[in-house]
Amino acid sequence: MIVESRKESMENNPICNKIDYLYIGMDVHKETHTAVLMTYMEEKVGTIEIENNIRGFQRLLAYVEKCQSVSEEKTLTPMFGLEDVSHFGRNLACYLLEKEYTVKEVNSALSYLERMSYPTMKKNDTWDAQCVCAVLMRRFENLPNADPQDYYWTMKQLVHRRNALVRTKSALLQQFHDQIQYDYPSYKKFFHEIECNTSIAFFEQYPSSQTIEKTSVEELAEFLQIPSHNACSTKRAMKILDLIEADSVKARDYQFGRDFIIQSMMRNLRFIADELQRIDKIQKRLLNELDIHLKTIPGVNTVTACALIGQIGDINRFKSAEKLANYAGVAPLCFSSAGKGKVVQNKNQGNRELYAVLYLLAMQQIHVHVKGQARNPLLRAYFESKVSEGKTKIQALLCIMRRLVNIIYSMMKNKTEYRMPAITEVTTEQQTS
Repeated sequence: MIVESRKESMENNPICNKIDYLYIGMDVHKETHTAVLMTYMEEKVGTIEIENNIRGFQRLLAYVEKCQSVSEEKTLTPMFGLEDVSHFGRNLACYLLEKEYTVKEVNSALSYLERMSYPTMKKNDTWDAQCVCAVLMRRFENLPNADPQDYYWTMKQLVHRRNALVRTKSALLQQFHDQIQYDYPSYKKFFHEIECNTSIAFFEQYPSSQTIEKTSVEELAEFLQIPSHNACSTKRAMKILDLIEADSVKARDYQFGRDFIIQSMMRNLRFIADELQRIDKIQKRLLNELDIHLKTIPGVNTVTACALIGQIGDINRFKSAEKLANYAGVAPLCFSSAGKGKVVQNKNQGNRELYAVLYLLAMQQIHVHVKGQARNPLLRAYFESKVSEGKTKIQALLCIMRRLVNIIYSMMKNKTEYRMPAITEVTTEQQTS
């Protein structure tokens, strides 16, 4: 009985469990990965550098199998720790999980603190992998299991691609404004929006005033009717030609080069517009596969909903809304010592991309329309109550972001829709708060 009780106590003892593992810390990069193998006694068993491909992964496992046996009677169980399982280390994490190995996701902040805890600061691939291995060995019970789900990874990649196209479009429009003023000083009076189909077609066909000199009002009106779907009349064509004649821009040498620049910009704008439409269709398709109704929140469209889901990922990895708030960098930080302290705004920690999405969403919630009605009366009243308490508008906006985290967490967790409270409920809550 005594022997059996000791055996049970050893099986339930986490220290005994830690002794049975071979810890592999990985420092992942785009082309190569570096692995450091250690036992629980912090004895370095080996180091290996592999390529970021299937051959490299097979070579890693073959090396690990050689290092598993510490004696003829005992074989250690491999446990892998990766800082990155969604970018450079994603292929390796998926490969190891398919082989049914234990893979833990190590927060880069923890490995950084481990590296900074030594008297002498070192920075190389082997040392970084060893720091990851040390964190894995000491904290593996609390580290999350790697779970690189294809759905959320794809959604995040689409969000990044769309954001890149939007940034490129903004830069391209700025370049266009700088370039077009030489040949069309009054170009802003031609069309209301430069990136509309009619404007793109016009400047691609007539990149400079010299290319439109022999065009009549009827010819220009007929040309503009196709991209504008018959919205541009003869009156609009006459106005454009009058503005060009009033500017009287003189012809310059090598105009063909500048014309090519304008036409190239218009082709790029058309390409970006088409790509954005394609991405929006794919995002809608992916969003329909997930039974989450974030679009019922005022101000949330397909783009915002996909950005939230892409950055948050699987909501089940967060045990509470507080955990999600910490991840987003919305929760305040408390600094205290000897019973004294203060709460400060979190400005650097957390997922800053998710923070930016929540910030813009909070701005939309408190936005007041021209008619004087707020887009979200409940959150607008909550914002005004915080300002009346003495908080700055930025602090009050952070309170809105924190409440949005609670709403989004509940909606994603329970797959419910957002229900706008009645005005009477808003007044009651404002009085009781």
